[in-house]
Amino acid sequence: MDKTSFTKESLAAYMDHTLLKANASKEQILEICREAKQYHFASVCVNSYWIALAAKELKGTDISPCCVVGFPLGAMLTSAKVRETRDAVAAGAKEIDMVLNIGAVKSGDWDAVKEDIAAVNAAKGSAKLKVILETCLLTDKEKVKACEISKETGADFVKTSTGFSVGGATAADVALMRRTVGEDMGVKASGGIRTLEDALDMIEAGASRLGVSAGVKIVEEL
Repeated sequence: MDKTSFTKESLAAYMDHTLLKANASKEQILEICREAKQYHFASVCVNSYWIALAAKELKGTDISPCCVVGFPLGAMLTSAKVRETRDAVAAGAKEIDMVLNIGAVKSGDWDAVKEDIAAVNAAKGSAKLKVILETCLLTDKEKVKACEISKETGADFVKTSTGFSVGGATAADVALMRRTVGEDMGVKASGGIRTLEDALDMIEAGASRLGVSAGVKIVEEL
């Protein structure tokens, strides 16, 4: 995809400006909120401890406060994910990025996977739900099945990765996910997207959203 297809603002509109590190400070969260308002990113994505602060800083803008749930392993009880989702939405989250139960996927327990996603979907209210597959840990068959279940359950997006496992987004995985869910569902590429070329490759493969911690650097490459 040719970079001349984008302006800085149109490219930034694809991006969830993300800071999920354990040692993120209050000042760093405030800084990414300031950057989001300057560049007009789609959302600011943070851990649940910081979602109230992000929501406060983004109030009055069209930038969505986004919160991860069950992050980064996805291996906690569904009830814990539901509580975290409800608390995040009550604190101002407009988007929820949940990690599915990867262990249940690997065990072939698709009923548990579906119940997990469905419970979070029911708890999110009007917020958008993105289901993180952690594609680097799944076979292509598992990726397809997870996408199908996410769509059946009413999620708004499927997402490649947490960025905290053994690999991140690949154009091949994004293309597979897009073919599986069709054009009426979001596909978010995240993990390892650090350059303008990376971002354009993911969009060309079918991503409608990008999870990036290097959003300012990428946009400035234009």
